[in-house]
Amino acid sequence: MKATTRGAQPFFTRFAGCNLWTGREEDRANAVCSFCDTDFVGVDGPNGGKFSSAEEAAKQIFNVWKDATGTDKPFVVCTGGEPLLQLDTALIHALHALGAEIAIETNGTIQVPDGIDWICVSPKKDAEIVQQSGHELKLVWFQPEAPPERFAWWDFEHFYLQPMDGPDIERFTKEATSYCMTNPQWRLSIQTHKLLGIP
Repeated sequence: MKATTRGAQPFFTRFAGCNLWTGREEDRANAVCSFCDTDFVGVDGPNGGKFSSAEEAAKQIFNVWKDATGTDKPFVVCTGGEPLLQLDTALIHALHALGAEIAIETNGTIQVPDGIDWICVSPKKDAEIVQQSGHELKLVWFQPEAPPERFAWWDFEHFYLQPMDGPDIERFTKEATSYCMTNPQWRLSIQTHKLLGIP
């Protein structure tokens, strides 16, 4: 696996839709992943939308990146929802043709296609995970159905625990920190943008 550019400014591309929750509040209680905090219903916004081809989508990503950074080598982080419901070989090739490096954050229930430069898997509860290798495994703490011990032997370079946001964030942060201190394979991952109040 090729590691992506270190220190590059990431450009987050959020794909709508998830295979573990519809995104509708009335479905949350019965969802595989009921704690998702992503507002991924709809494609409103100046840079969102539906695209008729992979090339059109890649060009939009590239143009927004270039306008924001002035550089020609995008580092695109594909997230969601579940990006692999839409991110396919055609879009991967179209982004690479424009010089982009591609990272993905996926729930791991769909096999990651060839061509992704950095793979982050974030398992959710008791969902069946088929992508058991990559660069980083980021586990939200705490999910009783998904204890860290279940994933410790998987083929990843980095293992992170991320405290679940919400009313128990302080407790979860203390618990995750304590777990990392006694299990040095794992490191603490903090959602810094939320601490800083960045949407």
